[in-house]
Amino acid sequence: MTKQENVERCGWVAGQPDIYIEYHDKEWGVPVHDDRLLFQKLVLDGAQAGLSWLTILKKQQNYIRAFDGFDIGKVASYGDDKISGLLSDPGIVRNRLKIESAIKNARAVLRIRDEFGSFDNYLWGFVDFRTIQNNFESIREIPAKTKLSDRISADMKKRGMGFVGSTIIYAYIQAIGMVNDHTLNCFRHRMLGGD
Repeated sequence: MTKQENVERCGWVAGQPDIYIEYHDKEWGVPVHDDRLLFQKLVLDGAQAGLSWLTILKKQQNYIRAFDGFDIGKVASYGDDKISGLLSDPGIVRNRLKIESAIKNARAVLRIRDEFGSFDNYLWGFVDFRTIQNNFESIREIPAKTKLSDRISADMKKRGMGFVGSTIIYAYIQAIGMVNDHTLNCFRHRMLGGD
């Protein structure tokens, strides 16, 4: 699908650069079931904390390179030398806590896989393996967090994960399509299962 022109989109896309519009049109809210991609999106949402999503979108390819394609096993094995290398990489957000949490989260994902068979099974089990279809008319109606994100966040923290506060997790479950928060006027709402 190429970038759609002359269509209605969610209000948060208005006036944004092409990279942002393409993310909205092609990725945001599309259900993800691949463990590597689920992990990648979790790390990127954590990296975004306190920054704009546009900053992270522009650095996404650098992150994929720097974090070995988000190979969960490789990231889980990172030690001090790799952390030092990441901290000196200008292509990513050079924040020690965010980098260390990515490694900690990779290790937690490996444990989750042992318990649930996949990271996908663990995450989508919170919504009975079906996207929650919201019907918001305006971006002002979209919450920053919900009871669902509170529950997932608390469980992830209990499993030793970092940068998984409820607000980050709500943005994450929107991004991976566990909830469809495209507004009713947006052309993507119906395409992703909305009424």
